Amino acid sequence: MVGATSREAAEHEDAAATPAQPRAMRSDARRNHERLLTEARSAFSEHGTDASLEDVARRAGVGIGTLYRHFPNRDALLSAVFEDAAAGLLTRSRELLHAPEPCAALVTWLREMVTHAGEYRGLARSLMSVSYDNTSALARCSGPIREAGGALLARAQEAGSVRPDVAIGDLLQLTHGIALAAEETPGDPELADRLLMLTLRGLKAG
Repeated sequence: MVGATSREAAEHEDAAATPAQPRAMRSDARRNHERLLTEARSAFSEHGTDASLEDVARRAGVGIGTLYRHFPNRDALLSAVFEDAAAGLLTRSRELLHAPEPCAALVTWLREMVTHAGEYRGLARSLMSVSYDNTSALARCSGPIREAGGALLARAQEAGSVRPDVAIGDLLQLTHGIALAAEETPGDPELADRLLMLTLRGLKAG
């Protein structure tokens, strides 16, 4: 009995030392989660990021309470919708860190950032509003993006291509502003690129 007690104690200690693993989402909950994301993308494409969350839940065939259990607020849903684009931007930033022209690499990445921020009407405004707000669920995307862009900016600054006083936070705010301007002027598809090039001319080191 003493041996059994010792063994049980050891097992208890092992269990206590091992961090609890998060429970996997049940299959029905996972299906609801995926349906909500699919319908949110569709609703945001049609009506912008101010689309009714009740409508998103209805499209997904669930109640609004189910939506809020998966996504406590609009920013949480936006973060999940933008997650794939954010992952792509992070991957792209790592690739561009090895590009031979640091300034061109930065421009390429910022252009792609403008494209993704303009994917849904209202997304650029939401990203702009949480640039320095770590309490928002959208910060889960904006924080890593700021770090990725900061690495590209630092490389361009080290190469002497961009002024040393330029901060990545300001540059991303400008990028979101360009995406917002393009969103408000759909009849001018070249506007975003012109504004981006004007911005970068002002950032170049003398």
